[in-house]
Amino acid sequence: MNENQPPVPLRGPSRSAERAPAPDLARGMMLLLIALANTPLYLWASAHSLSSNHPAGEGTLDNAVSAVLIVIADLRVYPMFAFLFGYGIVQLYLRQQAAGVSEADARALLRRRNLLLIAFGAAHALLLWYGDIIGAYGLVGLILVALFLRRSDRTLLTWAGIGTGLLTLGALLSVAGAVFLSGAEGGGASSASSPGADADFLMAPIAEENPLWAAVLRIATWPTVVIGQGLLTLAVPTAIVLAFWAARRRILEEPWHHLPLLRRTAVVGIAVGWLGPVPNALIHLGLITVPEAAVWVFSIVQLATGLVGGIGYVALFGLIGARLRGRPLGRFGTAVSAVGKRSMSCYIGQSVLCAPILSAWGLGLGAHLGSASMALFAVGVWLATLAFAVLLERAGKRGPAEVALRRLAYRRTTADPAGAGPTTR
Repeated sequence: MNENQPPVPLRGPSRSAERAPAPDLARGMMLLLIALANTPLYLWASAHSLSSNHPAGEGTLDNAVSAVLIVIADLRVYPMFAFLFGYGIVQLYLRQQAAGVSEADARALLRRRNLLLIAFGAAHALLLWYGDIIGAYGLVGLILVALFLRRSDRTLLTWAGIGTGLLTLGALLSVAGAVFLSGAEGGGASSASSPGADADFLMAPIAEENPLWAAVLRIATWPTVVIGQGLLTLAVPTAIVLAFWAARRRILEEPWHHLPLLRRTAVVGIAVGWLGPVPNALIHLGLITVPEAAVWVFSIVQLATGLVGGIGYVALFGLIGARLRGRPLGRFGTAVSAVGKRSMSCYIGQSVLCAPILSAWGLGLGAHLGSASMALFAVGVWLATLAFAVLLERAGKRGPAEVALRRLAYRRTTADPAGAGPTTR
């Protein structure tokens, strides 16, 4: 490039017509599972079990609902979203490169975007929900873009394999530890009836009646989510690194070219993802008992298989995207896709609809619900965000969180996606 030539402006965000259906459908439907997975923590007046985030000792229907959520949702959804997040990073980067944007400017855009996600996550935690994952993705994205964005495919697959291997090793060792402890102690109380200190720690920001002190507790607890769930569990970094590789091959944009891979991944991933949490579900139902010291090992198994299950969910939506090639999405598909296009706004919207209504510092409704009724509440919350997203889709508007993020990230003049010239974002 001529040194006197002005830098190529950043290319603006993609238009709806340019978006592949699979990622948006996946985000939209998985936000339903996120609502179902998060809302049990709002049952702040109940004693929660050692093995999960669900209340212990409820009735048959409530326990059955909790067991289903343990299998299909808990620790399965956030690795799936991490994969889609990493996939989007590469899409954004390649889009800028295709528009002629310099390497330095494209990486600076990604860096600003990830720093903003950390800031958005902190605000979300302070005001509403300490379990925010936006900041966790921003932190991991900031690190992995610096380390892996330009690395070879072999390097990406090697490190994804290392992460998966470490999680698998941890799961195997935990099972061996559980067997040893069970033999040494001769069984013990079921975790389904054994609330623990960790559950009390998680409930504190929601059970606090003083709204100012509740905010302090939320922002103090949030870093443990960012560091622990974002980095230390390895599931999020592994999913993002694998997504870097997948995005280079346009697996979700052109799923019809990758059908055998997607079929194998969906079948194996979902099967493993649903089998892994079965011990925790059985413990919660009181059908098996283990010593309290061994309860956590099954959470490690659930975490490791959650990564595989999350990738399996992604592959399933890739197959759906291939099936929909050249076909209209239909009314329901279009509505779900509208949620997926505004996933950050709808994710924060869930907290807006849950925290003030369910928490002790708000209306305190969470004290009067059980797991089954809370699941119905979660579905209602998701339907409300779906209606909101559909209204914005019909008006041709982006979600408010997406608008704010893009205006702050694309700080200077950007190029119109259709090539019509620069526009200010």
